Amino acid sequence: MKLTKKEVLHIAGLAKLSLNKEEEVKFEKQLSEIVNYVSELNEISLQGIEPTSQTTGLKNVFREDLETEPSLTPEKALSGTEETYNNYFMVPQIVSKQS
Repeated sequence: MKLTKKEVLHIAGLAKLSLNKEEEVKFEKQLSEIVNYVSELNEISLQGIEPTSQTTGLKNVFREDLETEPSLTPEKALSGTEETYNNYFMVPQIVSKQS
């Protein structure tokens, strides 16, 4: 299958690429070769082959969440600061309001 210039320009547009005339000719040939190569996969018989979603054999490993140390209480977390408000750190404002 040979891609047309219009199809190449459409693909370039999707990729947000601008092509000069030389690149249009170059990519028309290259993209056509790629499409032809991939289309060869249609010639392969897949009868009796089960679909697969991954090939590494890796599996997700889950474990129960265990508390290894006591959680940090708000009081302990805020113990090193001078100013707090409703269990939050109070810090100087660094972003100014603009009208």
